[in-house]
Amino acid sequence: MAHPLEGIVVADLTQNVAGPFCTQILGDMGAEVVKVERPGRGDDARAWAPPYWGSESATFIALNRNKKSLALDLKSPGGLEVLRRLVSRADVFVQSLRPGAIDELGLDFAGTARLNPRIVYCSVTAFGTRGPLRHLPGYDPLMQAYSGLMSINGHPGQEPARVGTSIVDMGTGMWAALGIVAALRQRDASGRAVEVTTALFETALMWVSYQAAGYLASGEVPQPQGSGTAMIAPYQAFPTADGFTMIGAGSDALFARLTSALGTPGLADDPRFKDNPSRVSNRAALVEAISALTRQRKSAELVEALRVAGVPASPILTVDQMLAEPQTRESGVLVRAQHPRLPEYRSIGLPLTWDGVRPAVRRVPPLLGEHSGDVLTWLGYTLDDVRSLKGKGVIQ
Repeated sequence: MAHPLEGIVVADLTQNVAGPFCTQILGDMGAEVVKVERPGRGDDARAWAPPYWGSESATFIALNRNKKSLALDLKSPGGLEVLRRLVSRADVFVQSLRPGAIDELGLDFAGTARLNPRIVYCSVTAFGTRGPLRHLPGYDPLMQAYSGLMSINGHPGQEPARVGTSIVDMGTGMWAALGIVAALRQRDASGRAVEVTTALFETALMWVSYQAAGYLASGEVPQPQGSGTAMIAPYQAFPTADGFTMIGAGSDALFARLTSALGTPGLADDPRFKDNPSRVSNRAALVEAISALTRQRKSAELVEALRVAGVPASPILTVDQMLAEPQTRESGVLVRAQHPRLPEYRSIGLPLTWDGVRPAVRRVPPLLGEHSGDVLTWLGYTLDDVRSLKGKGVIQ
């Protein structure tokens, strides 16, 4: 298939999660991504293990497919010159250095635009460019805490809980990729460089946008709801004879179907449960009544009965169970590729298709500096130049 971003070159000066997730999305869409890393150590995520996959960090593998790795010492004049040459030929430059560090390299937006007047320049920041905390670094769990997200996660009366994935980092990477795609269209229309800035903190605030609206409307501080949500009932996990099942009866019609499937259609006529606001107000009684019925059935049996009745329901799967599910297999979202070191390599692919085709893994996650020589020769360096730079430790 023709990839949407085929022909677009991305200079990637990011590490950890947010920036690499952004550039992986661009790579999946067909862009040629050159990941610039420190010689010797590389991206910090290369050491985020265990778990390992073979001898490599599973975390790094999950975030860095469809990229080339250029191991480059930016503290050396020769290394900075390589980066400047790469940026001058790129369509997109994504950077996530600490505040001030990119200025020290002379590659802030103004400096980069002078070097490449058509560049799309994306900064992945912690707190953006304004406010008293703009100089601080950012980390996903700290942003979950500071944004209020952690305060509404978990169960009432228990210690605050982090969402079990790097949702702020990955969300920021998604916003950055969306901003870059829009900026490319703007760049093509205007012929001028475009600056895109995204921030972990602002992404975290977006995740709590409707909780914030609820507080502004009512003055009531949102509280953790366990597996449920504050404004809909029943809409949570219910106990079964062998575990739990998630049920989402978010309308009066679905609630009537649920009570019928559970063998108590009269429950829908109870004045306490006549509509969603009533059910929310009487949530404790509602949960108790439904739980008494769901405990009598095993999870698989209950899910099947509810799905037949047209009631949204799901088993609560572990990751291994999810990977074994027929829906996971048949969806095609688990993509495979030939990998020189990992015969069983698979990855969760881009959750998008074009004309029914999902982008493939064109390049497996690279070893540190695996493509340094290839990138430099593409930039116009001779083989002697490459050997000299390698001998000086400028590249690995």
